[in-house]
Formats: sequence, structure tokens, C-alpha cells
Amino acid sequence: MARKLAVIGAGLMGSGIAQVSAQAGWDVVLRDVTDAALTRGTDGIKASYDRFVAKGKLDAADADAALGRITATTDLEAVADADVIVEAVFENLDVKHEIFRSLDKVAKDGAVLASNTSAIPITKIAAVTERPEAVVGTHFFSPVPMMQLCELVRGYKTSDATLAAARDFAESVGKTCIVVNRDVAGFVTTRLIAALVVEAAKLQESGVATAEDIDTACRLGFGHAMGPLATADLTGIDILVNAANNIYTESQDEKFAPPEVMRRMVDAGDIGRKSGQGYYTY
Repeated sequence: MARKLAVIGAGLMGSGIAQVSAQAGWDVVLRDVTDAALTRGTDGIKASYDRFVAKGKLDAADADAALGRITATTDLEAVADADVIVEAVFENLDVKHEIFRSLDKVAKDGAVLASNTSAIPITKIAAVTERPEAVVGTHFFSPVPMMQLCELVRGYKTSDATLAAARDFAESVGKTCIVVNRDVAGFVTTRLIAALVVEAAKLQESGVATAEDIDTACRLGFGHAMGPLATADLTGIDILVNAANNIYTESQDEKFAPPEVMRRMVDAGDIGRKSGQGYYTY
């Protein structure tokens, strides 16, 4: 019998996790609060499969089979028999707490309760559950079908069995894992990129160098595939500001405090590729 995954949140991250999991043979329940959100998510998955088929990277029959393994629903009870449940909603602790309180009531015994958070400590998320040992971080990267890394985060009470099951799931969908053994805000990857983006933004804001030259320095000097400010545009400046703020709140380390210009860009709606304007114009 195929293993069953439930994904809470049909946005870009949630639909991406659902996509790679269904393609790897998992039966997937994709849950969101509105039919419109679910339609956007499943339409995006189908469009992505179609692109892979057009490029010869996926057979049409395999794409159809994978799509057939995904069930979209607004009913949280539908996740009750899932072996792994991944929460992939917006980075808001109150929203995540509401979800994990509900999962306590509906998830079966032994289910892995995972969060795709990129910055919020797993221990804080798990604090509202009656089974914190079952809660783990599974931080995927966008776009999920293309990015090979999954950052596994052990909360203060995450059990060895939960961590092992999370690794088994992530590796089964084709990801390479790193393990964060101490639950610091931002983990490994978000701390590194947040510090780099914040410093790059400060250099650009103060006129030390242009965004183009800062990004060129990181690409040609350090071998980065993309410079930090282009990365901010791709990820979403709003998302990076929020993540950096979460780390700064936890650590009180000034290197994670986003500069004023980044905050004003968010206020103005210039948040990167998805808005057509960020550090670059699209």
C-alpha cells in the first residue's frame, strides 16, 4: 500500500511538496481553507508536470498517474490517516499553532507532524501539541521540484524516530537532507542567507555599490549561482524581511535586522519577481 502524505497549505511551497511526493508514489491529500486556493495549487501542479513532459523529463502517463494520486480538499479530517503531515502555510506562529492544535485532534497515533517553516523554532510550534516528540522541521526550498535540499530540524523534544521518519520521507521524494541538531531561529540556511541579504541590502542602501555589482561580486567572487539581492527578488523581499525579523526577535543579533529600505520596499509592494519590481525590474 502506498504511503500517505497530507500537506496543509496549497500555496507555492505546499503544492510543490505535494507535486514531488505524488510523483514519487505517495498518495497525497492537499488541504487548504478555500476551493480557490486549492484550484490555484492543483492548476500549478498540472502546469509544472506539463512542462516536465514537454521537456522530455517526465512521461505523460507518469504525470497523469501522479496527478491522480493528489486529492484536494478543504476538510481537515481528510488528513486523519496520513503517515506524514507537512504544514506549509505563511510564517505566522499563531496560524501554525492553530493548525497544530487541530492536528493533535485528528492525526493518527505515530504520524509525523512536520512544519515547512524556514525561520520559526520548531520547539515553539510544537509547544501547543500534546505530542511534541512527533513534531519536526522539514524545510524544503522553492521551487520544490527543482531544489534538491531539505533541511531537517530537530525541536527540543523531537524523537529520534520522528527525525528518522522525516528523513525517510524527504529522501523518498528525491531530496538530500541536512540535519539541524539545535533548534535556533532560522536554522542553518535561513540564518546564512538572511545575514548575507541584509548586509548586501545595507551596502546597496548606503551607496557603497549597486545591486548589480554586489550580485556580480558574489557570483564571480564566491561562485554563487545567484547574487543575494537577485535571490531576495526571487524568494520575495517580504518573505526574507519576515524571516530576518523572526531571527532578529529571537537572537537580538543586529546582523539580522533588515535595513529600512527593505521595509519600505515591502510597504510599497516592490517585493521582487512576483510583483514585477524589487531590486531589479521584471
